[in-house]
Amino acid sequence: MDQPAPRQAPYFDPDLLRQEASQLAHAYPGQDNSLRMALVERLRLLVDDARAAAQRQLEEDGDGRACAAGLSAFQDALIRLAYDFTTNHVYRAENPSIAERMAVVAQGGYGRGLLAPGSDIDLLFLLPYKQTAWGESVAEYMLYLLWDLGFKVGHATRTIDQCVRLSHSDMTIRTALLDARLILGDEALYADFHRRFRKEVLEGSARPFIEAKLAEQNARHARAGASRYLVEPNIKDGKGGLRDLHTLHWLAKHLYPDKAEAEFVEAGVFTTHEYRSFRRCESFLWAVRCQLHFLTERPEERLSFDLQQPMAERLGYRGHAGLSAVERFMKHYFLVAKEVGELTGIVCSALEMKQLKSLPTLDTLLAPFSWRRRAKLRRTSDFRIENGRISAVNKDAFAKDKVNFIRLFVLADEHQASFSPEVLRQVRANFRLIDDNLRANPTANRLFMRLLTEARDPEGVLRKMNEAGVLGRFIPDFGRVVSMMQFNMYHHFTVDEHLIRTIGFLSGIESGRYATEHPVSSEIVRTIDNRRALFVATLLHDIAKGREEDHSIAGARIARELGP
Repeated sequence: MDQPAPRQAPYFDPDLLRQEASQLAHAYPGQDNSLRMALVERLRLLVDDARAAAQRQLEEDGDGRACAAGLSAFQDALIRLAYDFTTNHVYRAENPSIAERMAVVAQGGYGRGLLAPGSDIDLLFLLPYKQTAWGESVAEYMLYLLWDLGFKVGHATRTIDQCVRLSHSDMTIRTALLDARLILGDEALYADFHRRFRKEVLEGSARPFIEAKLAEQNARHARAGASRYLVEPNIKDGKGGLRDLHTLHWLAKHLYPDKAEAEFVEAGVFTTHEYRSFRRCESFLWAVRCQLHFLTERPEERLSFDLQQPMAERLGYRGHAGLSAVERFMKHYFLVAKEVGELTGIVCSALEMKQLKSLPTLDTLLAPFSWRRRAKLRRTSDFRIENGRISAVNKDAFAKDKVNFIRLFVLADEHQASFSPEVLRQVRANFRLIDDNLRANPTANRLFMRLLTEARDPEGVLRKMNEAGVLGRFIPDFGRVVSMMQFNMYHHFTVDEHLIRTIGFLSGIESGRYATEHPVSSEIVRTIDNRRALFVATLLHDIAKGREEDHSIAGARIARELGP
């Protein structure tokens, strides 16, 4: 009876297991409890073998997405086995009526065909009409089997009418059904649901869904910690984590429900480069998440300090060039989180602008940034501001004048404008132009010092520069500490985020915002002769972290080279 688990998903032979289950049914005639206990015991071995096979595959190829897809394929096969056993040996319908049709549907993350080792199983038992005794018994028996096997199962039993009605009033239900996928059962019933959901729910209702998902994302970030640079990040719900990629998927899927993810480029959701970035980040985050679940043997989503070192070992990181293995792993993680942040910012903004266009509101018409100022901006620069977003007048704005890489952020700070997705895409496409000539350019340096010492919000604008990828390229030594963490309990943020936050505190002390909390500093700062030197020293005080040389000595040398 015991067979080695196949190397490929679903990691067992379904036909062979059906035969074994049938033999068990014949061995326990009329003994329902004993039969279920025997079946659960056999299936528990199957689950253990499948998880072990998925873990071996992950350790061999490092492909987290393939691991998640394999576990989903195993779950599909297991549910089909449970359904076949239930309907053939426990609640057999000899002459099923029309009302006893059923479709078992995966939804949510499981519907996308991806499961982490500790993920919940989200099922929908889809019925044509109201629940029947047979349908209720089948669903209940299957659920008890899954619960006895240790799975956490979220489930609902609904008709098509109920699915449509609830999707209008509950965005969580609508989101789950966006990724609905038939596992087994009545194909015509599922096709009818699929058609009605798209026609009656998705068509013409993108605006409230996009608004709800973006509001939900903001609330989730606030709960998990608004910064993506917290050194104990939540890889699922934290800023820059998997859920941010899921949000992109949901928005695109709502707008283009009949397209696969790979077709979102053709639909204009992603550029080709952005889609590659999406898949690269997704694969890395799935590898981390699956390994974390295997390591802890629970659905752990937080990379706490005590787990980071064993995770680095599992993922094959080695110490190099002044960074330990765990610091290299976490730097890679934060670079990916930063890339996810850039991607979600650009794509969410583009989808929002595309779908939520409306007539100017009274606030917009009366806004202080009048048409005269907009016209002046267009006459005197290569940028314009419309609907509170700054964009380039033409596609070669950065090639025409490299100083525009810095000027863009000066204008954004002056006018408190956000960035259009197009201008951020132009910045990313022209990174190669940020070279030594720009770094030595007097105008570029003057504008940067103006941002550092005179900006309305120096912390905010430096963070925008960093997240756009400009700051670390304009100051390469700063680029070396981007997403770098220090593996100790004294630092709560990555080095780059720490430096930017320190500028924010210095600016706050100087403006008197922290007079109560820091009265001595607030008095001393008034006596400083050289503000420029103080702000530059603050920005660079940890610039040489992560080097084999003492960071204070190396940092002093870098400060002398860079200082005005």
